[in-house]
Amino acid sequence: MKAVITIAITAAAILLSGCASTPPQQIVKMDSGGFASAGNRIGVSMSALPKVDTQFPGAGCLLCLAAASVANAQLTSHTQTLPSEDILELKDEIAKILRKKGADVVVIPDALDIKSLPDYSTVGRNIAKKDFSSLQKKLNVDKLLVIDITTMGILRSYSSYIPTSDPKAVLRGIGYMVNLENNSYEWYLPVDVAKSSDKGWDEPPKFPGLTNAYFQAVETGKDGFLKPFRE
Repeated sequence: MKAVITIAITAAAILLSGCASTPPQQIVKMDSGGFASAGNRIGVSMSALPKVDTQFPGAGCLLCLAAASVANAQLTSHTQTLPSEDILELKDEIAKILRKKGADVVVIPDALDIKSLPDYSTVGRNIAKKDFSSLQKKLNVDKLLVIDITTMGILRSYSSYIPTSDPKAVLRGIGYMVNLENNSYEWYLPVDVAKSSDKGWDEPPKFPGLTNAYFQAVETGKDGFLKPFRE
């Protein structure tokens, strides 16, 4: 009987541990007063930009996604021609603001490959999941500020085969600063921008309304990342 109880308790523990999930990282407000502290050299970096493309969330099955792709083929072709280079200006703009505040700043020229970093061994509040510590010596910085853009393009939601919204221009990403001594976040801010066309969107092949919305989304996203540094 004891063995049965032990097995039951163990099974329950495994089930509960499987259901448990790490809580999402919360916003960490920036302490701008620490930028000019002696011995704090800040590296400003960006991950590689994603491909500018269309997304159709909700078109879950393969046939649903295929139908959505065919229905929006012209929109996808146009979206993939939209530029993304303007967002790269963020690194230099952030560095310029930090230098005016007296910080010692270096702009990291190469794209940061976040996925290649090992997982950090310690889990805790405001602790980065990836281990950035190796970059302290490699980049000769004490703190690393990262702009990680995850989505750029046009999004149209679906329910199986049926569109449930007009297309919207989107920009999504996360900005954060990691203290490389302890792998902790000293700033963490998700940015999620969605812009609808100011007029009718279905104007192939150039889709001027959605194109304008895309550029607005990029500018709004840039402002979202820059605002904490300007305050």
